[in-house]
Amino acid sequence: METPLIEFRNVVKGFGDRTILQGVDLKIYRGQITTLIGKSGTGKSVLLKHIIGLLTPDSGSILFDGKPIENMTKKELNDYRSRISYMFQSNALFDSMTVFENIALPLEQTTRMRKKEIKTKVMSRINQMELHEVVHKYPSELSGGMQKRVALARALVTDPEIVLFDEPTTGQDPIRRNSILTMIAQYKKKFGFTAILISHDIPDMFFISDRIILLWDGKIAFQGTYEESTSLDHPMIDEFLASLEGFQDELTGLLSKQAFRTRYDSILRRKQKEKTFAAILFKLELDHMCEIMGSELAFQSLRSLGEYISKQMDSKGGFSARQSTEQILTILPYTGMEEAQNMLNDFAQGLNRLLVCNNQAGSTDDGEHEVCGFEINVYAGVTESKSNEEIEKIIIKARAVENIIAQYRCESRRELEREKV
Repeated sequence: METPLIEFRNVVKGFGDRTILQGVDLKIYRGQITTLIGKSGTGKSVLLKHIIGLLTPDSGSILFDGKPIENMTKKELNDYRSRISYMFQSNALFDSMTVFENIALPLEQTTRMRKKEIKTKVMSRINQMELHEVVHKYPSELSGGMQKRVALARALVTDPEIVLFDEPTTGQDPIRRNSILTMIAQYKKKFGFTAILISHDIPDMFFISDRIILLWDGKIAFQGTYEESTSLDHPMIDEFLASLEGFQDELTGLLSKQAFRTRYDSILRRKQKEKTFAAILFKLELDHMCEIMGSELAFQSLRSLGEYISKQMDSKGGFSARQSTEQILTILPYTGMEEAQNMLNDFAQGLNRLLVCNNQAGSTDDGEHEVCGFEINVYAGVTESKSNEEIEKIIIKARAVENIIAQYRCESRRELEREKV
């Protein structure tokens, strides 16, 4: 069995007469995104401070790679702490420093690297995160999205093994929120760090999290995948999931995943026996779009797709939800395969209008460079399903038959000018 990167064993922590952590047991695994959720005041930030070493437990043990932290030598403890970085909720960039100076700060303060070595390391990280165009600018001159990238570059410049994110999307609108979470997932994949998030933004964070840890009244009520949480018989989990049933996916306006599952069960699985129906899986190439046109425009396109799906499919008795960052599943409980295929053909005819970029060659969400000369593809797969099938199986079947149903090419300015001539 895999050894957890970080493990809490019966950790207790109190302040005065109040006990915040009441025997916490949890496991965080290497290379995953783990999101810590729970009501305000339940001890999420206290737990995070134990991981980074700002607090020590009153009793219990915290292990790193199988070794109790309390048994570490001073050198081992310093080495452990050097492997952890922290991205603040407010970014905490210094307005009097340039982007380069902000990113270089952790190396200047925590290492004995020479100026030349620091410059090389910082410029390498800047180029990797595509910040070279703003290297001499100040934070106040940058957009909110670019400031987040600078803050993340500073957190990653020391090559940490673990990055802690304390409410990274608080106060953001749905597009920006999804943009920030996608940025974390993309750079986690690129640099290979282990990410630990505290978040209130449900259900957005479900789309990037490998594991979810629910802290409830100072104890761990659940830890595992989102899919596992939906089948767990536990009163605290039931209360938590019940609180999600009214949630919409704010980005697309569609149902939340939990509300989608509830409706699927109530309409098909609980009331019908061997009923067949059609399902359509839509996919937008979101990762590619974020790289080419910027995350804000990419998520605006996803929002438009969700709104269009809702408009077209709800009138036919369908219901839809985002199942992953870039996939939307529509269930058509009263529709057969032939009718569903005809519906999809009609749907595709109007879809290209939704993919037109601002000014046809607009700027990215960071407003730093022109976006042009790219294609956007929308895929869809139609499958026949039965009422006793799991949603995950329906997605696999639909994915196997998906094809491009709409394509939009954003010409470069040079090509457009050549066409005019």
